[in-house]
Amino acid sequence: MKRRPIALTMLTAFASLAAAVLAAGAAGRGEATTLTLYSGREEKLVKPLLDRFTQETGIRLAVRYGDSAELAATMLEEGKASPADVFFAQDAGALGAVAREGMLAKLPKSTLAKVPARFRSADGLWVGTSGRARVVVYNTDVLSEAGLPKTIWGFTHPRWKDKIGLPPTNASFQAFVTAMRLTVGEDRTRDWLIAIKAGGAKFYAKNLQVLQAVASREIEVGFVNHYYLYQLKAEQPNAPVANHFLAKGDPGALVNVAGVGIVTGTDRLSAAQRFVDFLLSKRSQRYFARGPGMAEYPLVRGVRPRPGLPPLGAVQGPNINLGRLGAELPETLRLLSEVGYTA
Repeated sequence: MKRRPIALTMLTAFASLAAAVLAAGAAGRGEATTLTLYSGREEKLVKPLLDRFTQETGIRLAVRYGDSAELAATMLEEGKASPADVFFAQDAGALGAVAREGMLAKLPKSTLAKVPARFRSADGLWVGTSGRARVVVYNTDVLSEAGLPKTIWGFTHPRWKDKIGLPPTNASFQAFVTAMRLTVGEDRTRDWLIAIKAGGAKFYAKNLQVLQAVASREIEVGFVNHYYLYQLKAEQPNAPVANHFLAKGDPGALVNVAGVGIVTGTDRLSAAQRFVDFLLSKRSQRYFARGPGMAEYPLVRGVRPRPGLPPLGAVQGPNINLGRLGAELPETLRLLSEVGYTA
């Protein structure tokens, strides 16, 4: 048997070692990593941000888009076999539902500290990435803000008969009803829902459809999240529509959050943590606040909301634990069905 020259043997060994070092470095930088992301945020809104994450880190994202509540239900069915590494949800309720079943890992204190306590899990299992306030949108050609009720309860007055629109199957509306139940109880919530429906409220499939109906005078006011106004204005700059923020503590002033959690047991923990911290970076927070058609509230200190919005500290809805919204959702859906808001 011929012996290989010592120099060749050493060169081969050195090449193998160099390749291993390079591969390890690439993995450390995320270049060879793919995260599976379950996203309840719409693709058209967040894809530019997700693409930037991959460009900056080399970590690829395999994204499954869908309704936040449906994705949460899917994760609960999948259990430990879920392929998800990260859950990026549209609302705190979906995160709370998954966290309650032990499917979200505890986040580092340094990550949690970036966001005020009211916008993150009390157990440190998820953190808010942007805020969304409930508002009443109104047609400025027909109404002045001074003539609008200061609380959600005022819209049961006969003055608003056939003038109100809302999206009953939308998760944000259902979260608002849940917050009302937690604040004033089921009986008063049922009475309000019945009164609004008896007053001829019109139902729509989506929040933006409510805005469009207000702009066209099909209705005069609508119950939605604050940032839809800016989505409408991006398409119709002169639309005669404005936001009305309700009184402090009112259920109609609920501030919910989109948020993120890392799935328990992921073998890509380091990459998942980089994604969470990326969403909480000032650059990402500015995207949520001022990106194309975006006007969500940034939650990290030092990032300002879109001009024209009241400071987040001045928007105070009911004092509830946002994580409870998911646990209470089934009872809310039952109530909405009983009073004719859902099929």
